Amino acid sequence: MTANSNFAPLFRSSVGFDRVFNLLENAQRARSISDWPPYDIAKTGEDTYRITVAVAGFAEEDLDLTYQSNLLTISGKKEESEPFEYLHQGIAGRPFEHRFELADHVRVTGAGLENGLLSVELIREVPEAMKPRKISIGLEKVTSGSKDLTQAKSQKAA
Repeated sequence: MTANSNFAPLFRSSVGFDRVFNLLENAQRARSISDWPPYDIAKTGEDTYRITVAVAGFAEEDLDLTYQSNLLTISGKKEESEPFEYLHQGIAGRPFEHRFELADHVRVTGAGLENGLLSVELIREVPEAMKPRKISIGLEKVTSGSKDLTQAKSQKAA
């Protein structure tokens, strides 16, 4: 059962959150039917994350990682080179694709494949200009609005 959310009331009291609401709506719509292969998302530090995907049977050349415009795509397609007749095939080798929406300032720092697990390391690096900073309060007046107001009053008086 899927729940449809209406974010319209939030648009009336917020400015600049369009992208967040679009992400939430897209996450609801684009939810893949299959969660295969299974994956974990872990927070490994204050600003570091790891996505681990279970890709048993896939080699490095069978996997593709792409990062573009806050979207990380992990896909796999196995070459069919074994002409065996399987009596039982329990290790799935079907193609897959997982898409992960990444927040602003989150970037991929590396990836590795070990023991059938693909690990993708991520870090959030907020630029200095966007970090909170202390603003000192001084005796200087803010002149941008008051200067215009003073000029307007003197022109009306004349």
